[in-house]
Amino acid sequence: MHASIAGLAPVIIFLVFALVLAVWARRKAAAAGDGGFVKEYFIGNRSLGAFVLAMTTIATYGSVSSFVGGPGQAWNIGWGWVYMAGVQVTCLFLLYGIMGKKMALISRKTGAVTVIDVIRERYQSNAVATIAALVIVLFFATTMIAQFVGGAKLFEYVTGYSYTLGLAIFGIAVILFTSIGGFRGVAVTDALCGIAMIVGICVLAGGILSAGGGYENIMDTIATNHPEMMEPLSGGNMPIGLYFTQWLLVGIFTFALPQSLVRTMGFKDTKSLHSAMIWGTVIIGAMMIGVTALGVLSAGVLTEPLDAYGGSVDNIIPQTIVVTLGSISPWLAGIAIVGPIAASISTVSSLLIASSSAIIKDLWLHHTEAKGETLGDRKIATASQAITLIIGAIVFVLSIVPPDVIWKINMFAFGGLETAFCWTFVGALFWKRANKTGALWGMVLGVAAYCICMALGFKIFGLHQITIGLTVALIGFIVGSLAGKPSDSKKLAIFFG
Repeated sequence: MHASIAGLAPVIIFLVFALVLAVWARRKAAAAGDGGFVKEYFIGNRSLGAFVLAMTTIATYGSVSSFVGGPGQAWNIGWGWVYMAGVQVTCLFLLYGIMGKKMALISRKTGAVTVIDVIRERYQSNAVATIAALVIVLFFATTMIAQFVGGAKLFEYVTGYSYTLGLAIFGIAVILFTSIGGFRGVAVTDALCGIAMIVGICVLAGGILSAGGGYENIMDTIATNHPEMMEPLSGGNMPIGLYFTQWLLVGIFTFALPQSLVRTMGFKDTKSLHSAMIWGTVIIGAMMIGVTALGVLSAGVLTEPLDAYGGSVDNIIPQTIVVTLGSISPWLAGIAIVGPIAASISTVSSLLIASSSAIIKDLWLHHTEAKGETLGDRKIATASQAITLIIGAIVFVLSIVPPDVIWKINMFAFGGLETAFCWTFVGALFWKRANKTGALWGMVLGVAAYCICMALGFKIFGLHQITIGLTVALIGFIVGSLAGKPSDSKKLAIFFG
């Protein structure tokens, strides 16, 4: 497709508006002046209302993989992939319902600003907190690379401009408005991104239904060409084991993802949490099931073998946008790609601010405070924004040569984070016997087992390696907690009093 200014315009307008919104949010926060820089920059001074809380969590969870890689897989496999994706309806309900209120209460009691603050306070261990911070930075960087690559590839495919230009445009934009806006700016722009995702899905749905001659005609085409795609098991392409492990990976255990957990520390009151749970569950369900279903419907429009589309499922949604909207209106095609690009941006901005907080708040500030030094807000602000820029720049450089199969990269990072933090947080909040030995053993052994098995391609009963990681982490956590010294009773009173 030739380069199209009309296709580029909606993307530029969206990015400029997001940047303006981030600046506005930061200035509003500065004018309020409550709580100091650290609490404002990294947790938004615990002031998120229901709508912003729900949308920032959805936008953080809904990455470019959800809009490109997942629907591409659905095009290849069929409705079975949509049935698997249906488990994502539970994500916000589990996050807010299991962890939300207690994380909020504990963070307010202890003055915690990051999830690592909660871990350090509960386990009283710098070693556990340091390892947790390093795990966050490592897997967040992996996820951010996938987001940058996915967004830039989509930009290139649909607008006709180069991959490098696409990477530069929104990469620089997201790094800037994250550095400037902080947590509150990220949350507000995430809400904008969530709205953009919904608009993008609706526009693409209209294009697919129009190009395919309506829903009934599309279903007839799929049933004729690929009848196995209409079955839950998709002719063996969606075995029960895949359902089970994907439900664990992208559904049940997502409540342990630190980038989502930190949002439960930032809402302003219980009413906001309850409202966000209801609305967030409805919106994320409609969004994730809807966009995955569009991948299946694309099979009624793109009827050639995968090799005709570059041999990668990551090319299916970009090609669908070009075929169904590009020839009709480059402007509409541009609006359609704003959705996935917004998903990419919202995830990157959330991970950037969390990575920055892990380095500045959880490592540097803790180290300086332990030495009895006190740093001013201006110095902390400069360092925080500089680290955010540096991390973003490193990820940007690593994304220049793009890896393949975005959804696999994203799922690898999901699995690593869930393995590291699931039992660490569950034990911290709900098991008095949990201690630093259990947290250390569970985290280190679980992540090591997960990464080694992923590298070797080793599976048990054909199940995804997340099952190995979570099992090893659980065993290590329980054995370590029973073998180690019980936690201090005064600290336990804060968590269980």
